[in-house]
Amino acid sequence: MNLLLDTHTFLWWITDAPKLSATARELIGDGHNTLYWSAASSWEVSIKYALGRLPLPETPEKFFPPELLQNRIESLPVIDTHAFQAGHLPRYHRDPFDRMLIAQAQIESLVLLSNDQTLGLYDVNVRW
Repeated sequence: MNLLLDTHTFLWWITDAPKLSATARELIGDGHNTLYWSAASSWEVSIKYALGRLPLPETPEKFFPPELLQNRIESLPVIDTHAFQAGHLPRYHRDPFDRMLIAQAQIESLVLLSNDQTLGLYDVNVRW
């Protein structure tokens, strides 16, 4: 299965947070699944870090790459097609980062791994 991790999903995975569902733990831990991290999530964590809303032991550009590598997570760039799709989505969700993840999951046929219930309003496969 090809999985796109929502930002909180990855953060909860690497911190072993109890908020991460058993299903999410199983899917991430299954070595047969391919895991993706969106460049939009890198943008989101960089902004939150700069605003002081995401404490990290190092800057995002130092902290995330080794964590992604260690957890066998591939980077998914944002391309024009993703951006155009995000712009066409219904306004159920106003967060631009989540809207980009939805668009990427739709275009790339990925399962979105997130606990955000609003994402289920879109034509996208969401697991939690």
